[in-house]
Amino acid sequence: MVEGKINEIHGWAAMKPGLAVEPWSYTPRPLGAHDVEIKIEYSGICGSDLHTIKGEWGPPNLPAIVGHEIVGRVITKGDAVTTLAEGDMVGVGAQVYACLQKDCNPCSRDLDPHCPHMVFTYNSKYADGAQAHGGYSEAVRVDASYAFKVPEAIDPAHAAPLMCAGATVFAPMLRHGVKKGDRVGVVGIGGLGHLAIQFARALGAEVYALSHSPSKRDMCLELGASHFVDTSDKEQLAALGRTLNYLFVTSSSESNQYNDYITWMDFEGKIVMLAIPVGKLSFTPAEFIHSEVAVTGSLIGGVNVLRKTIEFAAKHNIRPIIEKYPMDQVNEALQRMDAGKAHYRIVLTN
Repeated sequence: MVEGKINEIHGWAAMKPGLAVEPWSYTPRPLGAHDVEIKIEYSGICGSDLHTIKGEWGPPNLPAIVGHEIVGRVITKGDAVTTLAEGDMVGVGAQVYACLQKDCNPCSRDLDPHCPHMVFTYNSKYADGAQAHGGYSEAVRVDASYAFKVPEAIDPAHAAPLMCAGATVFAPMLRHGVKKGDRVGVVGIGGLGHLAIQFARALGAEVYALSHSPSKRDMCLELGASHFVDTSDKEQLAALGRTLNYLFVTSSSESNQYNDYITWMDFEGKIVMLAIPVGKLSFTPAEFIHSEVAVTGSLIGGVNVLRKTIEFAAKHNIRPIIEKYPMDQVNEALQRMDAGKAHYRIVLTN
């Protein structure tokens, strides 16, 4: 058994439901043979962090150190780790463990986020009952399978949001086979949406950026969108009818908006939820029968998706637009994120 180098991890934890975090430390799980210990340099803020600490997705396991867009250097590795070396710059996303066995139904299908043994990066527990804590801290220990080398072509600070936001939008594009010539719509041009435009463009799609903020038009076109549609303009929306092969919904739309989304889709088109809509969706069976449109969702990227995401982003120069905050200003950063003022991802720096 290899001893870790940071055996009391200091971080910023939510101590009660709300938006504030405060200094807190914990003793990490023993470093296993297949684990690596990472000294964190960057940690992105994801909307999931806010939903978790505010208790909007149910009571969190407190104290909780959130953050699942982690980039740092390997400082210790278990005896069985052969794919990583001390000093490697690596990224960690929203998941830190799955069994990855061939006889596991989801793991054998590249769906390891659905493994019955999976552990999320935070607010989740290992089989031994130990709680997983995330990236708003100085270090983290994870299974080496869920630590991915960051290509030298990518600035490590920009790699952080790719570990969750990037993989979240790229995973369903890979799964559904988005290809050259497809007409792809992206609703919600924010932290997820501005990356979805870039990934879809790099796959060769004709990209439609959809937003109620006309001020985002030039930025969307610069990122690779072929068209900008002002969703507050009825004429522009009417012209979109039966156009899209795919629609990636990256903002928490109202549930009744999905009925409109169906009218934008070409026959056999797919609507993919990447953000949880407010309330319950309501459709009539006829809407699906007459349009032959499918509505589906996507969770996060697993091992192979994360690896492909970071490699594809490096090759095609896909980068998030970020703001940096020192880790000790995490509460100011959370307030800015919660107010919707971030442009477009916030990265905490150690």
